[in-house]
Amino acid sequence: MLSVKRFKSVLRLAAGLAVAVLCSAADKPNIVLVLADDQGWGDMAYNGRTELKTPNFDKAAAAGLRFDRFYAAAPVCSPTRASIMTGRHPNRSGVFKWGYPLRPQETTIAEALKTVGYATAHFGKWHLGSVRRDSPAHPGAQGFDEWFSAPNFFDNDPILSRRGEAVQTQGESSAVTVDAALDWIREQASADRPFLAVVWFGSPHAPHRAIDSDRDLYADQPEGMRDFLGEVTGMDRAFGKLRATLSDLGIRDDTILWYTSDNGALPKVGSSGGKRGFKGAVYEGGLLVPAILEWPTRLPAPRRIDVRCNTSDIYPTLLEISGAAVEQQPPLDGISLVPLIDGRMDSRPKPMGFWDYPARGIGTPSAKWMADLLAAQQAGGELEAHESSRRAAELPDPPYPLDKFPGHAAWIDGDWKLHRIESEDGEVGWELYDLAADTVESKDLGEKHRERAASMGKAMEVWLASVAHSLNGEDYGAARVIAEGR
Repeated sequence: MLSVKRFKSVLRLAAGLAVAVLCSAADKPNIVLVLADDQGWGDMAYNGRTELKTPNFDKAAAAGLRFDRFYAAAPVCSPTRASIMTGRHPNRSGVFKWGYPLRPQETTIAEALKTVGYATAHFGKWHLGSVRRDSPAHPGAQGFDEWFSAPNFFDNDPILSRRGEAVQTQGESSAVTVDAALDWIREQASADRPFLAVVWFGSPHAPHRAIDSDRDLYADQPEGMRDFLGEVTGMDRAFGKLRATLSDLGIRDDTILWYTSDNGALPKVGSSGGKRGFKGAVYEGGLLVPAILEWPTRLPAPRRIDVRCNTSDIYPTLLEISGAAVEQQPPLDGISLVPLIDGRMDSRPKPMGFWDYPARGIGTPSAKWMADLLAAQQAGGELEAHESSRRAAELPDPPYPLDKFPGHAAWIDGDWKLHRIESEDGEVGWELYDLAADTVESKDLGEKHRERAASMGKAMEVWLASVAHSLNGEDYGAARVIAEGR
């Protein structure tokens, strides 16, 4: 019987071959998606953290679209990564917390772009499943032709997985990631083929281990801060090299370079820009992240964007730009930002939903797992993928209820943000904030604006029920039948 991924790949291969004949490389931009790991909204010099040295990020923010109200779809890493891959809220595919694999039934941006002739590659932190050869959730199983990836964050001199083969590298972690990506990008530029390069840094995730030269830049800072700041500067230098090489290759004008982070600021060392909460919180400090988009051909002049956008918007935006069409596309939570890119959007046309489900994360000790894999392969053996990845396609049994939504959810409609917090015993509390007047979410206006709170709450619960339907596998159609062996 065909596996879920094999079934999908047969359909997409046929579609891709037909479309690729009709579509030339010239009418499709290259795409580079860069993601930080735990960089908060305020962890940029251009956002006011003046002690931080981020000259390359600052130049990009001054040259392209600078998003001042850009949200991660979730307050922790793996779920946000799932949202970038699918355009859907991560709970729809069961990626509740860190370490959860992305279901093979989901359609990823890599799979979609392959149907219109794109080469695809992933570099750096994956954290959506095991990167071992037998994993049904590694980047290759999710549409990436090339991948040089880690199961979680990684520090300097990392061991990474090149299509399942453990490779010991040398160098600062962000530099290693970008150098690998640039080797591949040069090949695609020579082949004159449009490409998608997903470049996901392992920094500035704790523990912080900046190289000496970056750490020394912050000699005037507290000891506990120097490595964190140094890691951000290491990312900045690698990003600058990526940006400069796109120019050297003569492809920068026709390349979308999109930078953001996977969740809000780390407590103690990170900066939320004064917003409430940090990583792990559904308040603004846990969700707002820096974001920059450059595309010189389409964006010749810089702009600052105050429209609220989020990581789920990346997938539908790139589908519209590339002309890719996904048959039987399941519900999307993101919207296309093409009208915003073209200067035709001054407000978000639909609300944004967030839902931090109270599940435990899955431990993914990247350094140990990769060292174990390297040792096993050097001895002529292999290691199995983690059990969670081997079971990635399984659907919940029993299904999740459609009328109970435990955890902390939020609904942003315009400048209004409604929080819904359901305890373990089913008690539900509500909080309503006017983000235009109260960016730190300190004044609950639920009693004052009861009708607004009630209307938003009703819309939120309709959305939560939709997410639960997806979570139970109701979006997958034929893929669901195959997954269940019927």
